[in-house]
Amino acid sequence: MLNVADIRPFRGIHYQRSLLRDDWTRALCPVYDIISPQQQEELYLKSDYNFVRLEAGRELPQDTPADSRYSRAAATLAGWLKSGVLETDDRPAIYLHDQSFTHQGKRWRRRGIIVRTKLEEWESKVVRPHESTLSEAKSDRLSLLWAVQANTSPVLSLYEDKSGEVRSVLAAEAKRRPLLDLKTISGEAHRVWGITDEPTLGRLQALFAGKPVYIADGHHRYESALTYRRQRRAANGEGEQPFDFVMMTLVDFADPGLLILPPHRLVRGLGRSALDELKAKLTAVFEVDDHSYSGPETHAAREKSGGDAPVRLVVFGLSKDRVTVLRLADPAKVASMMPYFHSDLYRRLEVSVIDHVVMENLLGLTREREKTSLAYSYDRQDAVKRVLDGEYQLAFLLGPIKADVIRAIADLGDKMPRKSTYFYPKVPAGLIVNRLV
Repeated sequence: MLNVADIRPFRGIHYQRSLLRDDWTRALCPVYDIISPQQQEELYLKSDYNFVRLEAGRELPQDTPADSRYSRAAATLAGWLKSGVLETDDRPAIYLHDQSFTHQGKRWRRRGIIVRTKLEEWESKVVRPHESTLSEAKSDRLSLLWAVQANTSPVLSLYEDKSGEVRSVLAAEAKRRPLLDLKTISGEAHRVWGITDEPTLGRLQALFAGKPVYIADGHHRYESALTYRRQRRAANGEGEQPFDFVMMTLVDFADPGLLILPPHRLVRGLGRSALDELKAKLTAVFEVDDHSYSGPETHAAREKSGGDAPVRLVVFGLSKDRVTVLRLADPAKVASMMPYFHSDLYRRLEVSVIDHVVMENLLGLTREREKTSLAYSYDRQDAVKRVLDGEYQLAFLLGPIKADVIRAIADLGDKMPRKSTYFYPKVPAGLIVNRLV
């Protein structure tokens, strides 16, 4: 069947329950791209069975192509399966996953299903991306795929359930006893059900037939899986194979627990003259309005900057102890600073204006300079504090991207700038593993 989302149940691998019962954070770990070197060491020390050994293992000075963090991950997976640290379910299942968490004092629950999804090339528009990727991260994930022949963490994707039928099926399944019930640790908890009933599986598969899915988080993992499939296919010939699929967590666009945080931009390494020149350059493109800073007013200024058009931006640090609101004064001039091949919607995004107009054109922040001069914070007050503490000079405070904007960008075949969205929290690695053999 062409141009439809093809989801399948699978025999998932997960930790032996006793290893998760008291403190699941000793075993599970964050996904690879948010594990810092310090956190990696802390995870290694938490337990001899922490999943970081598979998801993002240590690099050693004596590593060789034959003995590397990838080969060690493969050996670890085989050893844990043999010893019973990890166990494989007897029957294929679609896994219902409730991830509960606290953010800014509010309790949230995000509901998704973990499935095998048939890999599709972008041209089919069955699976739709919304952000661009980097070659270094794809190479890392591809090397891990070849070594362990498994998906160690899922691609987070979104779907539409306008009729509510999927939601109804999942609500009924959530009334049963869960396969995994991981209690709240630091505000986060996980419940997983294995849906194995064949009529229910068939109904879910039918409901997804014809739906496109939209990648929310995990573009590098998906593209690596595509490359892995092409490479395996070249050697394995015809016939459907496990490597034709990738593990996904699918979440409804309308899920009340779908929380998207804005990646605020933090900039340092600017000379005094560059800062002074920036103020002058901004006035040629924006109307500039300063507000006094006294904590909560940062939030108020941010709210004033909301709205779709005209574009308004908020900067902290441009003037001492002031919050600066930038209102777009010359749309034609801004258009000339944007890549010509992007959509009108892309050009209206706050993050696009900041990245192309301010970062690239006015500050001359090249990709190489970004490595030392640019960072991201997903909390507005944290971003402001890091400027007040002198760690960074400027904070560009973004509003969150709405889910329907992500869908619209993807439907246009366009892609947002890197680090435009942060789906919070990430689905942990090691909860369910999908073998590709």
